[in-house]
Amino acid sequence: MKIRLIYLMTLIFSLVFLNSCQSKKQSNLETAQIDSTGITLVYQKLVNEPTLIQISKDIRVGKYFQFMDSVVGKYDSIVPYDLSEHLLVRNNPWIIDTLENTDYYRMMARDSFVYDQKQMIVLPKGSQLTIPDSLSACKLLEAFSNTEIDVNIPEYKLRIFQDSILLYEFPVRVGQFRERYLKFGDRVTDLRTKTGKGTIVKHVKHPDFYNPVNGKRFYVTRRDDEKTTMMPQIPWIETEINNVRNGQMIHPTTNPKTLGKAYSNGCIGLGEADSWRVYYYAPLGTKLRIRYDLETYDEGMVISVLRDIYHLAN
Repeated sequence: MKIRLIYLMTLIFSLVFLNSCQSKKQSNLETAQIDSTGITLVYQKLVNEPTLIQISKDIRVGKYFQFMDSVVGKYDSIVPYDLSEHLLVRNNPWIIDTLENTDYYRMMARDSFVYDQKQMIVLPKGSQLTIPDSLSACKLLEAFSNTEIDVNIPEYKLRIFQDSILLYEFPVRVGQFRERYLKFGDRVTDLRTKTGKGTIVKHVKHPDFYNPVNGKRFYVTRRDDEKTTMMPQIPWIETEINNVRNGQMIHPTTNPKTLGKAYSNGCIGLGEADSWRVYYYAPLGTKLRIRYDLETYDEGMVISVLRDIYHLAN
């Protein structure tokens, strides 16, 4: 009788927890039966053991998203939640670490020149991916909903908060303080990064690269060390600020010497390694705040006053 009661209590907790995460597989949330066998069956459907996937061949950056999409497509139909690439990777955090290490400058620090990042192996043969069990998935989904990306323009900082707790802080570059004609849009454009509140609305996993000034496509980049490489494949993140999609992206720069400067055409630029981490902490719908605060605080006290790069103080 005690065992049956424990099963019942566990089931009720699981049902409530999963429903709070808006489980998609309502057919799996079958009515609990007093019979302990019925309870066990429902419990197994809801709180299944993590599934291990053995990777049978090396997966390179160029095929990485295709592979991840295939895994999500295969397993999404058999788990009681919406499986996504972000959920899968956050449950396997070593993947983010590996992707970060494809950063050109990290490789150069190891005396390894990489011309084409897309040829680098990120999921080695023999490694394993873990499909999260239901409770782990719901905890991650809850974390997603409580995550906010915060950018302070004059500070040149992007921060990731979860439940108001600072997780990460990265240097960025922001838009220039000037107007310029851009072929994209065919007009003179204010290059300052726009402020406001919004969300992440799109991920561009296979970006094409165009010079926004003349509209010409390009495939290679000159690095800070004057070496030339292929453009890396790292997702670009599209934002919507104040209910407007103005083309303001969060994306990597291949020239980290421009970080900490008003250098871009309006986008928010990150280092390559940092871009991967921000991407996986910014699923669609993630809250975003872009602000222009000249004073920084610590424990309620002003600790620094920043340079007014956009001349907005007056």
